[in-house]
Amino acid sequence: MEKLNYLLEHHYMLPSNLMWIVFGILIFALLFLDLFVFHKKVEEPQIANTLKMSIYYILIALIFGLFIIYEKGTAAGMLYYTGYLVEKSLSMDNIFVISLVFTSLNIPTKYQHRVLFWGILGAIVMRAVMIMIGAKLVSDFHWLLYVFSFFLLYTGIKMVVSSEEDTPLTETRIFKFIKRTFKITRRLHNEHFIIKRGSIILITPLLFALIVIELMDVIFAVDSIPAIFLITQDVYLVYTSNIFAILGLRALYFLLAAAVNRFTYLKPALAIILIFIGSKIFLPYIGINIEAWQSLIITFSIIAGGIILSLVKTSPEAKA
Repeated sequence: MEKLNYLLEHHYMLPSNLMWIVFGILIFALLFLDLFVFHKKVEEPQIANTLKMSIYYILIALIFGLFIIYEKGTAAGMLYYTGYLVEKSLSMDNIFVISLVFTSLNIPTKYQHRVLFWGILGAIVMRAVMIMIGAKLVSDFHWLLYVFSFFLLYTGIKMVVSSEEDTPLTETRIFKFIKRTFKITRRLHNEHFIIKRGSIILITPLLFALIVIELMDVIFAVDSIPAIFLITQDVYLVYTSNIFAILGLRALYFLLAAAVNRFTYLKPALAIILIFIGSKIFLPYIGINIEAWQSLIITFSIIAGGIILSLVKTSPEAKA
């Protein structure tokens, strides 16, 4: 054990730029396999396959965390895992919205993967831009972390006490804005995003769905990015945890879309997590210091509790 600890402490560490290159190559390989190997045919996803893909993406994210522990240390690894867990949990809201988008636009299941693939590709780029801007702002104006904290506290408390019914998707400003801005055909044209009629270019329901999902992801990022910056200000940990959470979102959607309404206690659990993360910056002022591994355990316990309680409440036996 002493020899192992010595090797971990004195091993050759990759320079920062090489760590980014390793991450970039891995993401490119995953996207390539997804598009040209696992889903090269347009077909309806099978539950068994989506379960395998969900496990596959989760395992890769966990293994990458071991790489971070090896290169940056245990504390950095715990922060990465905490960020990944928070981002993965917040993505459950994305699953609900994605389900509403596809239902409202009558997108067949066999075409949904194509929309989600390009949606995730767009999210990878947009999250990079937003995280880089956020990192620059936090670096120049450290007090913004306190603004993020108050924002998360407000959001979490609002999620707990709010009883407002959700606005139907077709009545939202985003939906109406896209309908006003683009010329749309209501009919699907296989897997095409745009079609041409004479000199007029029309967007199909697939592209309509993709635009809505991309804009909604930007809105969700307004919550998730401040949360991850309050966990760690290391841009590498912030971005990698974000992207690995997003990469598995598509497989998770196909696995959970039909049962997403069963997770009735997940939203209160997420609210508690946002309140916890938002309050962490103030805890040292009252003599409470929470280590990285303690944050991970607390976050995991809250999410697991919300999921288990939801499944127990909505089980057939409970209903009976």
